[in-house]
Amino acid sequence: MWRIDALPGFVACLSLAACFSCVCLETGASAAAKSGGKPGSIPVIFDTDIGDDIDDTWALCMLLKSPELDLKLVVGDQGKTHYRARLIARLLEVAGRTDIPVGVGIGGAGGTGKQAAWVKDYDLKSYPGTVHADGVAAIIDTIMASAEPITVIAVGPMPNLLEALKREPKIAQKARFVGMHGSVRKGYGGKSKIDAEYNVRANPKACQAVFTAPWDITITPLDTCGLVHLAGEKYATVRASKDPLVRALIENYRLWCGKNPKRADSASSILFDTVAVYLAFAQDLCKMETLPIRVTDDGKTVIDKAAKKMRVATEWKDMAAFEDLLVRRLTGAKP
Repeated sequence: MWRIDALPGFVACLSLAACFSCVCLETGASAAAKSGGKPGSIPVIFDTDIGDDIDDTWALCMLLKSPELDLKLVVGDQGKTHYRARLIARLLEVAGRTDIPVGVGIGGAGGTGKQAAWVKDYDLKSYPGTVHADGVAAIIDTIMASAEPITVIAVGPMPNLLEALKREPKIAQKARFVGMHGSVRKGYGGKSKIDAEYNVRANPKACQAVFTAPWDITITPLDTCGLVHLAGEKYATVRASKDPLVRALIENYRLWCGKNPKRADSASSILFDTVAVYLAFAQDLCKMETLPIRVTDDGKTVIDKAAKKMRVATEWKDMAAFEDLLVRRLTGAKP
């Protein structure tokens, strides 16, 4: 049975709880048949600050179209909880994946972003699947109830994971972590000086907690993810796709471009978060190093021999092949 949870934490701000009720939509057997996850696929949770940079939207679309991954839960990260949950829910509806629960992250319910017009008339209570008012509890419950290790893909500043580790430290023993975080040898745009990358700088304490927890960690820092974008024939193939989810992606990208909508005619922005999705199921296109990484209080990720070791995608072996893979996943076409 799929059901929509009441949102008691939203009553004051959103007045939604009174409208929610349990709705029986289909049996577990029919839901499993609709699920994108195949036997042997990797169960994942996606923790995302979707609605700020457009790359989160690209990453969610890629994730939904990657048969190696079985998406169990999507949770909005870094405040703006209602806006992010509505974006997630509507994208899942467009994808025909309302079997996937939506989690409301911690932080203020208010706030918006460049994609707000796309969900202007979307009411979260209309989502046919489950909406968890406490997204952190949903993360914990999903991990602890799983018969096999969950992969947590995080592409935001991670206040949700900080809180989840506080509430239940054992989640790190039953999960692995893949993140879009840091700057190890290169900064934004491939420059030789490292930067305090946004996802780390925005909440260094959360990143410190996540990077020292006892789970296996893989990250794509700016060294690799900060170089990816689509242009030319590759981007044109995506832009011309008739796939409903890809059309929604391009609609959102045009909104995100704001006063420069023509930008969406020729090329994507930097698609940082898509690389984290890729690393959740494959790593052969990147040079992977095992490095001890420490998060500084000012948001830098430095190599420190005393720090916890993790797998780091430090260089591309074949970035063009990754771009081709991304296009194929989104559209089903070969660029």
